[in-house]
Amino acid sequence: MSKFLKGTMILLVAGLVTRVLGFINRIVLARFIGEEGVGLYMMAFPTFILVVTITQLGLPVAISKHVAEAEAKGDYKKIKKILVVSLATTISLSLVFTPALFFLAPKLSQILFTDKRTLLPLLAITPIIPIVAVSAVLRGYFQGRQNMKPGAISQVIEQVVRITLIAVLTKTFLPYGIEYAAAAAMVSAVIGELVSLLYLMTTFKIRKKFRLRRNFFQFVQSGNTTFKELMGIAIPTTGSRMIGSISWFFEPIVVAHSLAIAGVAASVATKQYGALTGFALPLLMLPSFVMNSLSTSLVPAISEAHSKKDFKMIEHRIQQSMRFSFLTGGLAIIILYVLAEPLMRVMYGSNSGTQFIVLMAPFFLFYYFQAPLQATLQALDLARAGMINSLIGNVAKIAVIFLLASQPTFGIIGAALGITMGFVLTTVLHFATVLKAISFTFHIREYAKTFIVIVGSIWIGFQIWDSLGTEMALSLKVIISTVIISIIYCFSVLLTGLVRKEELVRIPLIGKTLANLTPNWGGK
Repeated sequence: MSKFLKGTMILLVAGLVTRVLGFINRIVLARFIGEEGVGLYMMAFPTFILVVTITQLGLPVAISKHVAEAEAKGDYKKIKKILVVSLATTISLSLVFTPALFFLAPKLSQILFTDKRTLLPLLAITPIIPIVAVSAVLRGYFQGRQNMKPGAISQVIEQVVRITLIAVLTKTFLPYGIEYAAAAAMVSAVIGELVSLLYLMTTFKIRKKFRLRRNFFQFVQSGNTTFKELMGIAIPTTGSRMIGSISWFFEPIVVAHSLAIAGVAASVATKQYGALTGFALPLLMLPSFVMNSLSTSLVPAISEAHSKKDFKMIEHRIQQSMRFSFLTGGLAIIILYVLAEPLMRVMYGSNSGTQFIVLMAPFFLFYYFQAPLQATLQALDLARAGMINSLIGNVAKIAVIFLLASQPTFGIIGAALGITMGFVLTTVLHFATVLKAISFTFHIREYAKTFIVIVGSIWIGFQIWDSLGTEMALSLKVIISTVIISIIYCFSVLLTGLVRKEELVRIPLIGKTLANLTPNWGGK
């Protein structure tokens, strides 16, 4: 099994486990500190995300790319310089932002959050800044060497420690006040990140091929060129993330004002926007951990091939990732489209959001393509172009939301169409940029077959749902329908040869059996 496929499989498993643990984490937090405590926690949490984004400065992606290129040439001196310069940069930033957040916390809690009780959670999260700074560098290093296991294991460790400590610390501090319990939850996150970092440092110490501390400052002083190379990727990557964050900040403001112009009452607008972003979008975005795992492996794999001028391998990896995104995203769309209403009722006890899933699900294939395409741009030194594409897509999203949602005919549906327009445009621009950079063959026959399989599976899915009747418990009916639809879809994919035999053989335990089910026209 290639490093790319092995790394992707590891990240897929870790991503699934981390998502499940994260869901458990939310349940535990809600059970122990209630809605008010969760509200305080979530008010401070965006500050944590913003500070982490700035402190990391997009370096994990940049480190991954340049380490992969240096290792392909056997240049371990270059790898050491990359690590030294990256550590010096992130530690310097953390030395600025850690005291800044500590001293600004009182003002933030009073002015920005309008709730003085957020002060303790903000102070509690401050120590995480230098921890995340070092972790980002080590994760980027391991990704660059296409060794995804340390990063994957560290994520699972962080979640397990956080869940355990939240249960203990919040219960201990709750008698002192709800703000102390929320702060305890933040402390749990800090300790979880610290334990994760200790694991990464131990793994790095065992596997490194050079002494990092030897001549550390000499490497820093001679690292101007390396710093510029890293920033060439890091700054546009951070820019893309900041654009997304700013866009999400303005989105509810624009929606609220647009719906007010359309004559929708404020309370109704809030409820409608909650159904869209709180119910529908999380379900539609749930499968994206698969594509995110794929894109993390894709950056070093393409960077290595790019450094060797192996354009055939670059196209092969892109084709592989896009086909995998299409197939996995296709199954998600089928299930969400067919079971939109019952899924809403089982998960949220309400039909709210059903219309948004039915409307947006078919277009979410573009969203699932976005992460691998963006990773490809980063690996090909086109991160700046990716940032511009993201900017255009997000500006278009906000504009369409205002134009449509302000019309009584569209209302909140206009907001859904604007969000859809945003990610579709961004993905199309990413794909056009990739086409300009490298020669790329678009296999229309494969995509046409996949589209036919998806449409056929949707029709069969509705027949299955209707045939199960109304006497069965709703949750059991949803589970049975999901399993049957998944089996039919996977069998159709194998029957039409949309997965290569050589790819199936590499799957542990069941690979050879599945390969035997695939007809000869599906691969070599």
